[in-house]
Amino acid sequence: MKLPVPAFLVAALFLAACAPQTSANSASDKDDKSGTLRVWLFQEVGNDPKQKVVDSVVAGFEKAHSGTRVDVEYIPVDTRAQRVKAAFNDPKSAPDVMEYGNTDTAGYVRDGGLLDVTRDFGAWSEAKDTDPTARQSVTVGGKVYGAPFYVGVRALYYRTDVFGELGLKPPATLAEVASTARRIRAAKPGLYGLAVGGAYTYGAMPFIWAGGGELATARGGSYTSAIDSAAARKGIKEYTSLFGDDNCPAAKCAGFGGNDTVTAFAAGKAGMAIGGDFSHTAVEAGTVKGKYAVVPLPGATAGSVAPAFAGGNNIGVLKSTAHRTLAVALMEQLTAKKTQAAMFDAMGFLPTFTDVRDQAAAKEPFVKPFVATLAAGTKFVPASAGWSQIDSSLVLPTMFQEVVSGRKSVEAASQEAARKMDEAFGSAG
Repeated sequence: MKLPVPAFLVAALFLAACAPQTSANSASDKDDKSGTLRVWLFQEVGNDPKQKVVDSVVAGFEKAHSGTRVDVEYIPVDTRAQRVKAAFNDPKSAPDVMEYGNTDTAGYVRDGGLLDVTRDFGAWSEAKDTDPTARQSVTVGGKVYGAPFYVGVRALYYRTDVFGELGLKPPATLAEVASTARRIRAAKPGLYGLAVGGAYTYGAMPFIWAGGGELATARGGSYTSAIDSAAARKGIKEYTSLFGDDNCPAAKCAGFGGNDTVTAFAAGKAGMAIGGDFSHTAVEAGTVKGKYAVVPLPGATAGSVAPAFAGGNNIGVLKSTAHRTLAVALMEQLTAKKTQAAMFDAMGFLPTFTDVRDQAAAKEPFVKPFVATLAAGTKFVPASAGWSQIDSSLVLPTMFQEVVSGRKSVEAASQEAARKMDEAFGSAG
C-alpha cells in the first residue's frame, strides 16, 4: 500500500505548523529535518506481509521528506525488554521510533524512554476516531506517549458440530458458559467443555470485570489493588470453579496459558475456548476448521458482553531522538488509517480507529464478534509501571493456581495477591 505523495506533503506541512520546532520535551537538543531515522518494529511469525506494508509507507515517507532515510529493524518480541532497556540507557544505540506492547507504556514512561506527544496527537486529524481504550493505552498521567497501532480482544469460540449434536445454543450469560461446558464434558468425556488455564490471565479477567470487580483503583495518581474486593472474589470463584473433572481437570489445565487453550480447541479437544481475533489463523489451521463459530463472551446478564482486555501494540517516539519532528510524522504515518487498513489485510491486526474497524468487519465476517466485543466496552490494565512487575512475577496466575490446587481459599489467595500488587504499585511511585 503506497500512500500518494501529496498526502505526505500535506502531512509534512501540517506537522511543521503544529509540532514544536525545537525539541523542548526531548532529551536531545537537536531536531534535525534530514538524516537517518531508525525504527524498531516487532518481528512477527510470518513477517513478510507486515514488511511489505511498512516498506510502502517508508518509501512514501522518504519521497516526501528529501534527504531523509528510514532504517527499519525487526526485533524479536521475546528479547525486547533487554533491547529497550539498553536503548534507554544508551541514546546512541536507540531508535527514533519504536513499536511496543501497550501494557509496557507506563513502565517505559517511568524509565524516561518515551517522548510526550500529547500536543501532536491532539493536533492529528485522524486521532479523533481512535478507540477510547486504545487511546487509554498510550496515556499515562493525562499525557500521550505514542499512537495506537492495533488492538486485540478475545471472544468465545465454540464447536458448531458439538453444539448441534447435543442440541445446545451459544450461552447467553457467563453462568450458561459454565453449565454448557459441564454438559459438553458429561456427554463427551474426551473433551474439555471450556478449555481454561490457570496461567491464562487475560482469559480470566472478563470473569472478574463482568461482576463489577476491578484489578485496581486509582487514587491520587497511584493505584491500590482491588483484586481482593467482594466483586472481584466472586469473579475469581466463577473462573476457578471451571477447573475440575466436570470441565477441565486441574491436573491438566492449571498450567495452561492462553496459547494452550487455543491449541486444545484447534486440535478438537475442547467444546469451547476463549480466544482472540489473533487466534483465528491457528484455529483455521486446526482440525476444527469449518466446524466452529465465534460469539462475544457473554456477561453476567443475558444480552450483555463481558468486558474484554484490550491488548495490542503502540508505536512511539523515543525521548532521545534528534529528529523530533520527522519521528513524530513517521509515527503518525505508520499508525495512520490507511496503514492500519493495510495491516488488517496483511496480518489480520484489528485497527484502533473505529471507522476503519467497521470497514474491516464488513469485509471479513470473522471479525464481527470481536468488533462487537470492542463496541460493548473493553478494559485495560492499570496505567502504572508496577503492572509490568505484577505481570512478570505472575501474581495473578499464582493466585488462580493456588485456588485451583486447593492450597488456598479464594479469600486467602486474593488477599496475598493484593498485597503483592500493592507492593509493586508502591515501588513504582
